[in-house]
Amino acid sequence: MALRAHISERQRRYGTEIRRLRLDADVPVQVAAAHIGIRGPQLNHIEAARTGLDEERLRSLAAFYGCTDEEFLRTLAAIGASDGKGWWSRHKRKVPDFALDLAELEHWTTAAYLNYETFLIPGMLQTEDYMRQLFGTGETPLSPDEIADTVRFRLERQQILDTSTTFHFVVHEAALLMTFAGRHVMRNQLAHLLALAEKPNVTVQIFPFSVRATPPYSGPFLLTEPASRALSTVVIDTPGVPISYAQPETVNTFRGRFEALSRLALGPGSAGTSALPDSERDSWGVIQHIKHGLELER
Repeated sequence: MALRAHISERQRRYGTEIRRLRLDADVPVQVAAAHIGIRGPQLNHIEAARTGLDEERLRSLAAFYGCTDEEFLRTLAAIGASDGKGWWSRHKRKVPDFALDLAELEHWTTAAYLNYETFLIPGMLQTEDYMRQLFGTGETPLSPDEIADTVRFRLERQQILDTSTTFHFVVHEAALLMTFAGRHVMRNQLAHLLALAEKPNVTVQIFPFSVRATPPYSGPFLLTEPASRALSTVVIDTPGVPISYAQPETVNTFRGRFEALSRLALGPGSAGTSALPDSERDSWGVIQHIKHGLELER
């Protein structure tokens, strides 16, 4: 079988997990390869994601390594069997490869989607006008055609909000006050944010300026959880290209950071409870207050 010229994040994760199973079981590569009737160099290629492995051999290796987590094996087998083609394939060569990898990663996020943002509204919650202003400004603004392609891609990504996945966003209050998009666009963006916060599978919390405790982490990041939590991934938003981490210890660290941020943030609130006379300050109320201020500035 020819070796892959391009390796996607999904393929890389599949190979990484097979290698981790072997290393955790402390089995030499030659011994593991012989168990499924292949040579050591071929198993090395599989672990490096340069080629794949069928489900029967995957399960044989897993049993040899002592792995009995059926949810993990079922999810890993599905990831390995995927041809990598989905709605995102239509956008190939129109958006960067890392964006396609992110969309494919989100496709496997069937359990939970945790996102912390500092200065921007999370991409999953952005309006089309907000996106256009965002992509058209900055140090390297996109061309009109690039903006159109990127907006279409992001809007299609947002369709996963209509699945059964649980979405939890913690957004710094600073993101609500950014003015680069203009007051009209920002007012509509905040109204959209309030509407999405009412969805049963979406939680939006605001991390207010008033928090005195030092935040456990200051940069934006995303944590995706598929059916098997052991296959969770952390994506750190960095200038240029986001960085993904799959190591369990790194994922657990960021999960702990998100939980700490959520504890420090205001409660979610809702249209039905936040306007009550004796209600405490909450996220829905903060968003509504800032939106109302923008309306008064017309």
